[in-house]
Amino acid sequence: ISTFPFLTAGVHCSECFTHSLDFFFTGVTPGTSFPEFTAVGQVDGLQGGYFDSNSGNVTLQAEWIKDNKDEEHWTFITQEACRYRKAFKVSINKTMQLFSHTEGIHTWQWTCGCELHDNGTRRGYSRYSYDGEDFISLDLNTLSWTAANAKAVIIKQGWKEFDKARSHKNFLENICIAWLQKYVEYGRATLERKVRPEAFLFQKDSSSPVVCHATGFFPKAVNISWQKDGEDLHEDVKLRETLPNQDGTFQKRSVLTVSPEQLNRHNYTCIIQHSSLEKEMVLYVSRLSGGDWIGIIVGAVVTALLVIISVGVFVWMKKHPVNLLRVC
Repeated sequence: ISTFPFLTAGVHCSECFTHSLDFFFTGVTPGTSFPEFTAVGQVDGLQGGYFDSNSGNVTLQAEWIKDNKDEEHWTFITQEACRYRKAFKVSINKTMQLFSHTEGIHTWQWTCGCELHDNGTRRGYSRYSYDGEDFISLDLNTLSWTAANAKAVIIKQGWKEFDKARSHKNFLENICIAWLQKYVEYGRATLERKVRPEAFLFQKDSSSPVVCHATGFFPKAVNISWQKDGEDLHEDVKLRETLPNQDGTFQKRSVLTVSPEQLNRHNYTCIIQHSSLEKEMVLYVSRLSGGDWIGIIVGAVVTALLVIISVGVFVWMKKHPVNLLRVC
């Protein structure tokens, strides 16, 4: 696969910002090498802080957040993490009893978060899982819980008694948003930067799927789609998860699986849209003599070396973290 620049028109908002704050809490039964409780906070997909029950500390990891001096706030966050640690131990035990689980390794997870858009729109979500399976989730519109199975219905009935849904709504639409605005102020230069994606097509051989890969972009939100003869294509397409790069940017790929005959008979294009781009990237796949494939790419020429480097998946962790007050 080779790549060459080409331009196309598109409508994008290069100055619009959507910010998000996400929390990931995990409780694990004793008997493993993992901490019994961990909590991770991310702002715009970038990991900002971490807590585990082994250390009892909130650790700020991102350079843009660890230099702030709001000790009162971080002490409160640490106290909240300690409180959730105790609550998760109770939740795991109760849920194990519902499933008649008396031994083995089991997990209780809670993911929640909020979004704030430039126009003031606020969104939030809250959902729980047991042993990696969906268990119960919040519908903010109806202020009700959706149970994924009969056991979760029992939990749902208990939560109605103390109006847990309204409590979550208040957190997501008010407290979470206030924290998000605070963190954006801490790291606005980092969180509101625009980094253009680099993109390319590659294919292992003529009978393999064609991969459209975008990498090195920020913010996290990106749209990758395919067209066949100028028409939107949804079949035979798999969109992969957005992954972090080591440098704080992101990567994403979409995989097109069609036969060599289909690739030869039709014109396929990969479309990449990102807030850093004034015009969308369009990569054209075309058949050459000898069975080679080329992608015509918008925006940048990508070398074969970049292909090898960019395909790797990294776990992003900032060095030299700062430990805060230990309170549990």
